[in-house]
Amino acid sequence: MHNDPARVIEADRAHVWHHMIQHRALETTDPRIIVEGRGMRVWDITGKEHLDAVSGGVWTVNVGYGRTRIADAVREQLVKMCYFAGAQGSVPGARFAEALIGKMPGLSRVYFANSGSEANEKAFKMVRQISHKHHGGRKSKILYRERDYHGTTIACLSAGGQLERNAQYGPFVPEFVMVPHCLEYRAQDGLAGEEYGVRAAEAIEEVILREGPDTVGALCLEPITAGGGIIVPPKGYWEKVQEICRKYDILLHIDEVVCGMGRTGTWFGYQQFGVQPDIVTMAKGVASGYAAISCCVTTEAVFERFKDASDPMAHFRDISTFGGCTSGPVAALENLAILEEENLLENSTRMGAYLHDGLSALMDKHALIGDVRGMGLFAGAELVVDRDTREPASEKLVQAVVADCLKQGVIIGATNRSVPGFNNVLLFAPALIAGKAAIDEILGAVDGALGRAAG
Repeated sequence: MHNDPARVIEADRAHVWHHMIQHRALETTDPRIIVEGRGMRVWDITGKEHLDAVSGGVWTVNVGYGRTRIADAVREQLVKMCYFAGAQGSVPGARFAEALIGKMPGLSRVYFANSGSEANEKAFKMVRQISHKHHGGRKSKILYRERDYHGTTIACLSAGGQLERNAQYGPFVPEFVMVPHCLEYRAQDGLAGEEYGVRAAEAIEEVILREGPDTVGALCLEPITAGGGIIVPPKGYWEKVQEICRKYDILLHIDEVVCGMGRTGTWFGYQQFGVQPDIVTMAKGVASGYAAISCCVTTEAVFERFKDASDPMAHFRDISTFGGCTSGPVAALENLAILEEENLLENSTRMGAYLHDGLSALMDKHALIGDVRGMGLFAGAELVVDRDTREPASEKLVQAVVADCLKQGVIIGATNRSVPGFNNVLLFAPALIAGKAAIDEILGAVDGALGRAAG
């Protein structure tokens, strides 16, 4: 079977339930099966080569494919000690926790799990337990932002600001409350720049005052909204958010599942804005997909709230089975070393600017592009019917651009089942090893696809 592509394809078609696709299409077309990756390129089972501009489809393979040093380190560790439940420690867990905290001044504790959704669940449970233990159950509400995404579980969807992702999965967990987004391109009040950034943050404060500050335990935000359209908060926004959280004793939880580990040009996206979170969650690029690992990282102050030997219910009564796997922290250690040794954060900043300039040049050429935004090797181009009205381009047109690029051998992304009427942003997140030649190839594919779409 391994050497018989037709048999693999039919086994996939008959038995695999794929993520995020309508399987009716696979009744008349073959599923795409990726069999090999090297650097930024992947090959499917038919032998076709693709340049991957979205790091594994969901912004994960930050250091690129084919890193034998990560695979070798994982194999060596698995033979020695593959797993033990997280109530005990492991050498890789201790070493990676120490290395990670070294990149996160002001934070001190790492809780290991195996997915971004699970890491966010841990944070939500911490907030709720703190509410019961220290606030008489009052500060239990968790605020989340329109267009932000925090995972696929029911609790994470309850904190999800993408209505199409949430549709048909309710009823949801109570006491999750949405606050407005901060997309300046679609600002409703005509403000711009720092003025708009401050106003967008004040809109969060208005929700806090409406709900009652003594009922709000945490605010959960992406540093840069990812799947909701690549939204970089305007100047003044994060400073005001930090001020508001401190004013009302609200824990600031930043979801770095996408932005973490160098994607924006700093170790974490929040570090671009000078804020100090209480809780940070991460996954994806932590081990670049070479092993499953996620982390929920907290300050010592948060950790201390669970230490009370006189109360048998005081500790964090949670477990993540696969948080005890040693493959995750071993892969993460090697991944971190590669990011440092190859100066990939600096490359993300440098090549990110090159990508942004290239997309801006395409905007000058193609009226379909209404806005270009992003930070580091993390960018979006919002497609519109009319630049003056900013009417969103249809999903059919956006998907035609993505399909055209794929036909050319370049894999790009687009907002998908996210915000009704606004699934109109092309998404780019190439591996942090990207050079000018790869960026030029991506831009060339998009240029041709936009030209054909406009026609």
